[in-house]
Amino acid sequence: MLGVYILIISVLACIIVGSLVITRGLHDRRTVVYGLLTLSLLALCVANFLAISLEDNQIFFVRCVMGSTTVAMYLIYVLIMELKERSSKNKPYYKTTLFYATAAMFIIDFTDLLFTGVIPGEPPKPIPNIGILFFFGLYIATLGIGVRQLRKDTTMASSINEKRRYALLIAGIVPIVFLAPLTSFVMPNYLGINQFVVVTPLYAFIFVALVGYAIVRHGLFDVRRAVVRTMAYILSLFSLAVIYYVIAYAVSLTLFQGRSTTDFSVSPVNILLALVLAFLFQPIKRFFDKATDNFFYHDRYDSDDFFANLNQILSSTVDLRGLLERASGHIAKTLKAEQAMFYLRYTNGTHHFVSAGTEKHTRIPVYDIGILDEYLEDASDTIIVTDLLTEGSVAQKMLRSHKIAVTMPLRYDKTVMGYLLLGEQQAGSYAKRDITALETISNGLVIAIQNAISLHEVKELNATLQQRIDVATKELRASNAQLKHLDEVKDEFMSMASHQLRTPLTSVKGYISMVIEGDAGKITPQQHKLLAEAFKSSERMVGLIADFLNVSRLQTGKFIIDKKPFDLKNVVRQEVADLQLMATTHDIKLRAKLGVGTFPVNADEQKLRQVIMNFIDNAVYYSPANSTVVVSIEKVKDTAAVTIVDTGIGVPQAEQTRLFQKFFRAGNARKQRPDGTGVGLYLARRVVAAHGGQIIFSSKEGKGSTFGFSLPLSKEVPAVVEKSRAVATR
Repeated sequence: MLGVYILIISVLACIIVGSLVITRGLHDRRTVVYGLLTLSLLALCVANFLAISLEDNQIFFVRCVMGSTTVAMYLIYVLIMELKERSSKNKPYYKTTLFYATAAMFIIDFTDLLFTGVIPGEPPKPIPNIGILFFFGLYIATLGIGVRQLRKDTTMASSINEKRRYALLIAGIVPIVFLAPLTSFVMPNYLGINQFVVVTPLYAFIFVALVGYAIVRHGLFDVRRAVVRTMAYILSLFSLAVIYYVIAYAVSLTLFQGRSTTDFSVSPVNILLALVLAFLFQPIKRFFDKATDNFFYHDRYDSDDFFANLNQILSSTVDLRGLLERASGHIAKTLKAEQAMFYLRYTNGTHHFVSAGTEKHTRIPVYDIGILDEYLEDASDTIIVTDLLTEGSVAQKMLRSHKIAVTMPLRYDKTVMGYLLLGEQQAGSYAKRDITALETISNGLVIAIQNAISLHEVKELNATLQQRIDVATKELRASNAQLKHLDEVKDEFMSMASHQLRTPLTSVKGYISMVIEGDAGKITPQQHKLLAEAFKSSERMVGLIADFLNVSRLQTGKFIIDKKPFDLKNVVRQEVADLQLMATTHDIKLRAKLGVGTFPVNADEQKLRQVIMNFIDNAVYYSPANSTVVVSIEKVKDTAAVTIVDTGIGVPQAEQTRLFQKFFRAGNARKQRPDGTGVGLYLARRVVAAHGGQIIFSSKEGKGSTFGFSLPLSKEVPAVVEKSRAVATR
């Protein structure tokens, strides 16, 4: 009876697990081989049971056992070869030989060449013939080649996933290949030990379960869920059966004094017990659901939590490398990947490459990334699964060499901007829900990465600009220092030249004045006219030198304002009187409008005389003949305002803002008077500003101009003393 139960449980388990594996991978030739192998093992289990249980046709069922074993051994060899996914050109030449040898052996299994008959018994003992030698030879050769290749593959396995797969494969093969022949053939036939024959179907179940778990690389957790739920139901039912048996036995002993359980089976107590067990089923099932989940699903993850945590990382991290490292770490931890990395490229004037990921992740060369680019030129995969690529293709070999199991292209505006690459999964293999999760986060990753790249580009641009600004600033500072040095040299030269030229020009001016006045003898009218022009030019030269000397003093900080109280109206009157002759020679009427009363100021009289003289001189030179220049002084609130109004060429509107700058002259002024220096107005502004006054200016091109200044009036009223101004001081 025990053998029947073992057979039924093993067959049902093989059918359930085998079906789940096969339906998850019909596209894969490995699952096809696995399905055929499962069928052959089921046939082996059934034939073995019938050969033991039935007395009729025992020789036929024994031959079925041998035939199933022959087919199973060859399929185990093929499965070993297929698990490594070798291309046909790399498979050993003896595979064909083994195929034909297996086909021949299968035919021999059903003839007298293998067994001539059986000796009835439990179990029956077959009578071997010459064919048994061929069977064992083929058995040893097939399994020897397969085990040798499996050992080689196990040694060469580099990833945890591969090592676990081969460990499961070995654990499944050992019972069916070594223990099954020992307990079902060798021990009963040659050692007379028959007790272990009934456990032969369990070997088939162990093989189907472990090997199925090993070869299902995609959708593995879906299979695990079905197995877990089945186990929970089995444990629940087993627990209820034990409870029922214990209670029923106890009740039988207590109430029926050990009589037949038939009495108990029809009693109300039995009915009540059945109802109690029915109510207990759901709590017990929930307990085993939780227990099996904790054992089998300790590494599972909640998709919503995964997305929420990843979105938090993407929204809270702006640094590009930090974003890639944190995101790859979270993805690798959640999906149980051995490694995770990002490879990105972007252009910011030049081409840049960024590679970041989990600690000690593989560094993939740019050339290998180019292989992925070439693959995607002819494909539009959203997720690239290495094992599903064309066997032996360049892309597959490259990814396997770097231990990359899954690759997700990151597309922005239909262009591949980079890749997310995942290593082998530590828990087995990536399921469909893992691939779906990656597809779901793709757009969010791309947007966050693109934003981080944009910010990174701005930072790089700012750093570059700051570097350029620092270099330019350094150059400007050097140039400025050089210019300051040159300016100091120029100021020093102007000061020295002005001092050196002033003395001989004063002497020349004095001697010409003496000749004009007749101190050197009588001169002719023609000579007087020429000497007068020479005296006039020397006087202008002295004035220019004085202006340059004042500019030099301003630049070197030696421009001193010597303030004293005086009446500004007297100064204006004297300057107008002194310049009447010069105005007359230009056919200009110079008229003064002097206000009522005195205009006491505390100022540097000599420097204000130069300002007034400069304004009147400009008005005369830039006014047309037969026009009038009006010089006036008046009180405006608490200030004395001096203005010089002409009807000359005026100043263009566009050039008025620069008029009082050093060495600047308006364009029409340069045409009218090419010998000007452009320092007169500059000095006037500086002198007035040094006195706390304001420049007065207004002009209209072609209509005339108004120049002047205003100074604060002083409370101290000086005595009105007429002072003559020595010509030499001019």
